Amino acid sequence: MKYKGSCHCGKVRFEVEGDLNGAMSCNCSMCSRKGSLLWFVPRDQLHVLTSEENVGTYTFNKHVIKHRFCQTCGIHPYGEGTDPKGNQMAAVNIRCLEGIELESVPVQHFDGRFVVARVRGEAACVETSELYSTSNRLLPRRRSMRPRCSS
Repeated sequence: MKYKGSCHCGKVRFEVEGDLNGAMSCNCSMCSRKGSLLWFVPRDQLHVLTSEENVGTYTFNKHVIKHRFCQTCGIHPYGEGTDPKGNQMAAVNIRCLEGIELESVPVQHFDGRFVVARVRGEAACVETSELYSTSNRLLPRRRSMRPRCSS
């Protein structure tokens, strides 16, 4: 099926083809602030109808994901990156798609804070992952082993 989408003001418009069978909600530092519900599709299934000059790009951490946004209204309709197998992918924010019932799309929750902390080796004070770190090994935290996190 083909879906149309855009940012709030309409300067960033796109079409995406595929079966919208589910979306992902992530709690990493970026996604939790944006509130996106992401649908991953091969990049060639996303057709951006807007000139590149209207689309901003934000990268952080390892700079491998291009978080794309409207430079006028600030909405993040999609992102671009590469999956672990090397395939070019797009992460479409389904909240920007026209004519879908958000409540009908199953949402899978992904603990992105845990993944980011694990990559950085900072698991001792991760708020959502309930971890304890010893010598860079990640272990399930026991209630009696709560490390004190300084601000």
